[in-house]
Amino acid sequence: MLSKESKIYVAGHRGLVGSAIWNNLKARGYDNLVGRTHKELDLTDQLAVRRFFDEEKPDAVVLAAAFVGGIMANSLYRADFMMMNMKIQCNVISEAYAHGVKKLLFLGSTCIYPKNAPQPMSEDCLLTSPLEYTNEEYAIAKIAGLKMCESYNLQYGTNYIAVMPTNPYGPNDNFHLENSHVMPAMMRKIYLAKLIHDQDWEAITVDMDKRPVEGVDGKASHEEIVKVLAKYGIEDNKVTLWGTGTPLREFLWSEDMADASVHCLLNVDFSDIIGIEKYSSVHYGAKVDGEVDRNHSAGRGGAIPSLGEIRNCHINVGTGKELTIRELSELVVKAVGFEGEVSFDASKPDGTMRKLISVDKLHKLGWTHKVEIEDGVQKLFEWYKQSLEK
Repeated sequence: MLSKESKIYVAGHRGLVGSAIWNNLKARGYDNLVGRTHKELDLTDQLAVRRFFDEEKPDAVVLAAAFVGGIMANSLYRADFMMMNMKIQCNVISEAYAHGVKKLLFLGSTCIYPKNAPQPMSEDCLLTSPLEYTNEEYAIAKIAGLKMCESYNLQYGTNYIAVMPTNPYGPNDNFHLENSHVMPAMMRKIYLAKLIHDQDWEAITVDMDKRPVEGVDGKASHEEIVKVLAKYGIEDNKVTLWGTGTPLREFLWSEDMADASVHCLLNVDFSDIIGIEKYSSVHYGAKVDGEVDRNHSAGRGGAIPSLGEIRNCHINVGTGKELTIRELSELVVKAVGFEGEVSFDASKPDGTMRKLISVDKLHKLGWTHKVEIEDGVQKLFEWYKQSLEK
C-alpha cells in the first residue's frame, strides 16, 4: 500500500491522461509527485531514463506517456507509432524494475482488441483475431506493454497493473487538427465553422494563434486561414467529417478515467486480478542468502505450474455505454450552438465499427463511472473556450 508520502512518478503528466491522474492524486493528498516534460526527459532515450530513476528513486510509477493520434495520424506515421511507444514502455518498465519500484500502473487503450471482437469486449477477447488495420501498430505496442507488466509479475513477482481506458476526453485534450482524436477534432471544426459564418475573425485569430494548423496561425490572411481549414472539412456554416457517422464509440470523461486509474493504483494488486490472495508469497523469486534474487523466478521460465495459464490480467476502464459518431456530432452541435450543416464523407475510413468494452471486472474491483456523455461534451466545450483565454 502506498502512503501519502510515497514518491510517485507520473510519466506524461502534462497530457490528457497524465494531467488528470496527477490532479486526482493531488486531490487525494498525494503531494510527493514527480513529473518531467518531454523537453526535460525524452522517454525514448534509455540512458536518460536510467539517470532519471537513479536520481529520483520513485516508489511508484504511472506510465501515461504515449505517442498518440487519430485515424489520420495512425495511417501516416505507422513506424513512429510502433517504435516510439515500444521505446517508451521498454525504458520505463525495465528501469522501474531495476530500481525496485513497488507499484506500476500502465495505461493502454481499448484499441488492443480485435476488429471483429464480440461486443461488449471482455479482457479475454485479447489476441483472438486480427486487429483493426488503421491502428495496428499502436495496438501492438500497447499489447506489448500490458504483456510486459503481466510477464514481469509472473517472472519476478512485481505488482504492475495495466488498465485499458476507452476513448478518453476532457481537460487538456488535444485539439490540433492534424493529430487529434475524434471528439476534440469534431468540436473544434464545428466551432470554427460557426465563427467563419459569424465573421468573428477576432475569435478565429485567437483560436489559430493558440493551435496553428499546418503552420498557419492567426497572423495569416483571412484567405490563407479559410484555405487551410477547408482541407479539414471546415467551411462557412458547414463541416464535413470523415466516414459514414455510423460507427459506435464509447467515451470516458478524463477525470473519471483518472479516478478509476488511481483507484487501481492504490487499491488493486496483481493478486486481486488473478484471484490468489498470497500470490507474492507463493511466487516472488528464489532467495539467495536470505535475500530475494531479482534475476531468477521461483517457477520454471516464470510460470507457476500449479496455477495453470495466467493471461489477460489487464483491466478495461470505461462506461459500458456507446453512441454513434453521428449522435456524438449532434451533442457537439448542441454544445457549440451551431446552426449549420454537418455532413459525412463516406469515402473516408470509419475505423472499427464498434468498440464497446465490458466493465464487469472494473465494477467487481470497486469502481464505476460518474460523468455521462451528454454532460461531458458540454464540459469539454467550456474547457476549450477557457483554454483560448489563457
